[in-house]
Amino acid sequence: MMAGFQAAKKDLRKRMREVLQRIPADSIVTQSRAVASKLLALPEYQKAKRIGVYLSMPTGELSTTAIVEDALKSQKEVFVPYIHSSETSTEQKKTSVMDMLALESMDEFGSLERDKWGIPSLTEAQALSKKNCFGGTGPSDSAGLAKDATARSSGLDLIVMPGMAFDTAFKRLGHGKGYYDSFLTRYLRWEAEIEAATRKMPLLVALSLKEQTLSPPEEVPVTNHDWLVDIVIVGDDRCLLRQQ
Repeated sequence: MMAGFQAAKKDLRKRMREVLQRIPADSIVTQSRAVASKLLALPEYQKAKRIGVYLSMPTGELSTTAIVEDALKSQKEVFVPYIHSSETSTEQKKTSVMDMLALESMDEFGSLERDKWGIPSLTEAQALSKKNCFGGTGPSDSAGLAKDATARSSGLDLIVMPGMAFDTAFKRLGHGKGYYDSFLTRYLRWEAEIEAATRKMPLLVALSLKEQTLSPPEEVPVTNHDWLVDIVIVGDDRCLLRQQ
């Protein structure tokens, strides 16, 4: 069963890569503008004090630059993905994990180095002094916690998520590394451990080019560890809201 799901995901990723390569750059610019406008108008975004935002690839993906700029201008705390190796305590082997670390300003954003996918990214040296969304500073340790982590002034209200494909049932196909699903599972565990009655999972907002949103009855193949999103904002001006 699992092998069938993985094969279906692989096939859909291959198809979406081909679709994304054919989208004109000016269409992505137009859709990025529409999606950003829709997100910034959401009451949940306006009320959010601490948000996680993916930093976009130079091609084939909706741009989040305007969102980052607005969030910083609105004096929200902005956290961006940082991928690093962490040693698992059980198996003593290295695995790649994603943290959400603070981005201070648009000047800092402009100075970020680009990784092999062209994504603006914090360097290892920069990451060491950055506030972690779980509290404390720097990347998480093998237990999934940042150094000096505390429940105070930590957590996220909203996460802006990327993906390769989405559907109207709020299923998301990632790029295959499992970074966001693993991060959210860690977040759920962290939330339970801090025992804060007011704490809850962040609102998950996916941004989708119109070409990435599947039309019913086609759906994204998912397994138990794949997280559903709460909102899908599509480049054709649609905003899909999941009933809680």
